[in-house]
Amino acid sequence: MRAVTLASIRAHAGRLVASTLAIVIAVGFVVATLVLNETTKATVLEAAGAQYVDTDVVVTSGTGTGLTEHVDTLTALDGVQAVDPTWQTSVQAVAPGRTGAQYLLVESVAGDPGLRWQQLTDGSLPVRPGEVAVSERVGAAVGDVLPVTSYDAEGTGTTTDVTVTGVVDLGGDPTAGIYGKAYATADQTRAWGAEEPTELRIAGPARTDPGLLADEVRTTLAGEDVTVRTGTEQAEASVAALTGDAAWLTTTLLVFATIAVLVAGLVIANTFAVLLAQRTRDLALLRCVGATSRQVRRSVLGEAVLTGLVASVIGVLAGIGLSAAVSAVVSGMDSPVPLSGVSVPLYAVGVGLAVGTVTTLIAALAPARAATRVAPLAALRPTDPAPLRSRGGVARLVAGLLLAVPGIALMAVGVVTAQILVSLAGGVLSSLGLLLLAQRAVPPIVAAAGRLLGRFGGLPARLATGNATRNPRRTAATATALLIGVTLTTAMVVGASSTRASAQAGLAAAYPTDVIVESFDEPIPATLQGQLESVDGVVEATGLTAAMITGPDGAESWVSGVDAAQALPVLRSTSDVTLPELGQVVLPGWEADLWDVQPGDSLTLAAGDRSRTLTVVAGETDRTLLTSTDLQALVPEAAVETMWLRVADGIDQTAVIDEITDLAGTALPTAFVTGLASERAAIDQVVDVLLLVVTGLLGVAVLIALIGVGNTLALSVVERRQESGLLRALGLTRGQLRALLAWEAVLVAGVAAVLGVLVGGAYGLVGAASALGEIGEVVISIPWLQIGAIVLVATVAGLLASVLPARRAAKTPPVAAIAG
Repeated sequence: MRAVTLASIRAHAGRLVASTLAIVIAVGFVVATLVLNETTKATVLEAAGAQYVDTDVVVTSGTGTGLTEHVDTLTALDGVQAVDPTWQTSVQAVAPGRTGAQYLLVESVAGDPGLRWQQLTDGSLPVRPGEVAVSERVGAAVGDVLPVTSYDAEGTGTTTDVTVTGVVDLGGDPTAGIYGKAYATADQTRAWGAEEPTELRIAGPARTDPGLLADEVRTTLAGEDVTVRTGTEQAEASVAALTGDAAWLTTTLLVFATIAVLVAGLVIANTFAVLLAQRTRDLALLRCVGATSRQVRRSVLGEAVLTGLVASVIGVLAGIGLSAAVSAVVSGMDSPVPLSGVSVPLYAVGVGLAVGTVTTLIAALAPARAATRVAPLAALRPTDPAPLRSRGGVARLVAGLLLAVPGIALMAVGVVTAQILVSLAGGVLSSLGLLLLAQRAVPPIVAAAGRLLGRFGGLPARLATGNATRNPRRTAATATALLIGVTLTTAMVVGASSTRASAQAGLAAAYPTDVIVESFDEPIPATLQGQLESVDGVVEATGLTAAMITGPDGAESWVSGVDAAQALPVLRSTSDVTLPELGQVVLPGWEADLWDVQPGDSLTLAAGDRSRTLTVVAGETDRTLLTSTDLQALVPEAAVETMWLRVADGIDQTAVIDEITDLAGTALPTAFVTGLASERAAIDQVVDVLLLVVTGLLGVAVLIALIGVGNTLALSVVERRQESGLLRALGLTRGQLRALLAWEAVLVAGVAAVLGVLVGGAYGLVGAASALGEIGEVVISIPWLQIGAIVLVATVAGLLASVLPARRAAKTPPVAAIAG
């Protein structure tokens, strides 16, 4: 039977092309998703957590102090080669060509070369005091001399000149655009005011196991208020802290990949089942000449395994190639996190081979079993299709209900509990159930739509309606192929749109203010306020007053006053910002605990001989907030010491932030400008890149569905060869026969497209609500224009899929068609 199997593959290679192509595309889709997911994670980790990736162990303090005393203890460990304390401070610097001072975050360069993570675009790292390397955001070149001003605890400034020795490339670090960064020796950093190391970076000998070294460090520091992580764990924590834990993006990609596997499997199964059904007589003839039922079944399954394996290998290579192409395109774009190279995990290759081979094998089981269960002579005779109300039809109806109802219930639970895995399980069950129910639901809907179509399409449309309803199983099979593709596409489009809208809302909540200008030792002059408000690109601005007041414990506290009416147009979101109303005060959590007050309690604040009793309200804030009116009643001379600015969308926000920095630095050398708009825009671009990858892969899924539609329509025309010949013999012209098949395709494709949009939209909303429910508020976004385009494209695709089969049927002479 091995020779028969190989001969069968050679003889039916043309029929297997469509099935093989579907497997190749499906496997390529899955592998590309997994590879791009791995590449994206590795790239984001290298970009935003670069300083930790090559470090074996990182020790941080829960209180931010006390790390110095552990340096000698850790250095003495046998498995430790070097321990480097990381010192940080901030200074003001004036870059060449800039009119004002800018804020620089200074970090010490590791003494041990193995712990130096900085990548240089030019020059070298500093090796002595008086030297500094800067990020590109500073705008200085190698050899430039920067006047750097540092401040002591009393606010006294000391200016020193330092020479730029190198320019550090921060790659895709989204924080690179907020403010400039500088890197100096540890001695220079301490001289500029660094008092405590922020962390300890530990390197072990070559081929050290970071996990084992981390365990040894934990044991040594047991009982201390410190956190010990491997370098990779610290990098992941750094990325999570920066992006608000973007693990949901990875989850979304993996969910899409899982759905793609399921859908591709269904399309392949449908295509392969029809292909084997066309060969029922060939298989029966093998039975007649002596082949046993088991031998025929084994031959069919062997053919499926061989086809699936070859197609899977091609699909794996295609997926890796697609990933490389996407990576190359994205790396050439102006993206904050350009994909670098391709990370191909072994599991992606294994999953791709398993998906293609196993899916093809499973797809062949039912047709092989059905072909071998029919008596050989009976299989050689023409048979009428089984009616929908046959015993098998009732079984499919019951099985569909048993799958769909619990599946829908699981999806509801997943939405309520925000558990994507629960919703995914429900989606798999319900989709299988709905596909079984589609064989009952689609034909009546097609018949109803056909009656309406018959009023406008004339005789070909009426005949098309009759053909579509005469064989309900064939109609359901044809519609199901497109229904799967449209459902998947709509689900992903709605899901991706809601994901992006929710991500943007989350970013706006995390970074509600585009630019913050703060002055810690003197008020912001009115002239500077006017200049900042008039900067080209600034669309809204408000000033926050500040003053020292006395709390209920008698200690002085710094508070800010805000005018909610002026602040609301400035803020991107108020989800995580609570603005007080008249007579209210918003307290940070630590201050509420210090004063032992709860939301709703009364709190009396005083300033000199004035006092005011306010109501504590719940909210998130990093400062004590009153209304400007309440603060002025306590401290009439309270002046503006903070400015919130909103920058217009769609412009170069970095240039606007630079201009604001220059103005503020010129008028107030100690002013601190935070350009959160650049960070939010950078992270937003990261989200766009990831969703762009998913959206691009949607085209592949649609192609799979269209292959299924075209293959099913082509085989349907072959099945009706004699019927078409009889119509021609009765007087139907070639044009009318082509129109008949075209109307039938449009009718079935249109119904499948509408049903797919309805079902897919529901799946997309369920998926978005389940995946994003844990991270905050879910913003539902339905792209109506794209959904309309999906219906149109699906209908046109069904029409185009009928062109070649219709042309072939019309060219066949009536006598030859009737003869079979």
